[in-house]
Amino acid sequence: MAYIDYYKILGVDKKASQEDIKKAYRKLARKLHPDLNPDDKEAERKFKELNEANEVLSNPENRSKYDKYGENWKHGEEYEKAQQQQRQYQNQGQGYSGGFSGADFGEGEDFSDFFQSMFGQGGGFGRSSRGSASGKFKGQDVQAELNLHLKDAAKTHPQTFEINGKKVRITIPAGVYDGQQIKLKGHGNPGINGGPSGDLYITFNISPDPDFERVGDDLKTKVTIDLYTAVLGGDVKVNTLDGSVNLKVKPETQSGLTVRLKGKGFPVYKKEGQFGDLFVTYEVKLPTNLTEKQKELFEQLKNS
Repeated sequence: MAYIDYYKILGVDKKASQEDIKKAYRKLARKLHPDLNPDDKEAERKFKELNEANEVLSNPENRSKYDKYGENWKHGEEYEKAQQQQRQYQNQGQGYSGGFSGADFGEGEDFSDFFQSMFGQGGGFGRSSRGSASGKFKGQDVQAELNLHLKDAAKTHPQTFEINGKKVRITIPAGVYDGQQIKLKGHGNPGINGGPSGDLYITFNISPDPDFERVGDDLKTKVTIDLYTAVLGGDVKVNTLDGSVNLKVKPETQSGLTVRLKGKGFPVYKKEGQFGDLFVTYEVKLPTNLTEKQKELFEQLKNS
């Protein structure tokens, strides 16, 4: 497995905070998303690498393993368990022969030797002189992605998909965000030597929406009003996630003015009944194909 520098892919320093990683991912995800780069294989490849990097670095536990073990981070837990078991054998004075070839678990050892003997070609599990198995180890974790539309992410709903030939059914809570990762314990690859199964990590990819831009738990949208409504005031219909509302437009409203609709934004994750706000920006559309009479009236206004 070739080493991939996840920090380089996200364009952040190794000391970057979790918030810096989140911001970097969202910025690049918007730039490289397949919906915005149709038929661009290079953008598709980079988007997959970006998601892979985010899956690891956005999870503090996985990030710590990656920092320590590099491309072998997924097997870090197996290494640590085997190291602990070896020390127990040594403390108990029991023989331990033929275990993990080439791995002495001493200070400054080369992790790659251990991982090669354990997972690489020719690797395998030896047995002690007493004939017992070397140990039980947790199965490898599995990474999966689940694509959602923004409106789907705004409501709690069940989702069924297949992993390793098994159907997995989960309930997705309203309010999940782009790049968020959840863990399903025991739904990964089978364990080794009777050990427990690994875990399943699901990362949500939320595609951009043509009507709404999500910022945290708030939403932004734009609505077009005609010049007469902007000048004289009136009503305008504004779409929301769960329908539409009639909004009062004040007289002499300027193009670019933004108003807030409290509680009409995105549902707050795992907080029942709480919502962000919807920010509506007015765009004034100027009239076209004016008659001579209408032009005269504008001239009168101009000179008044």
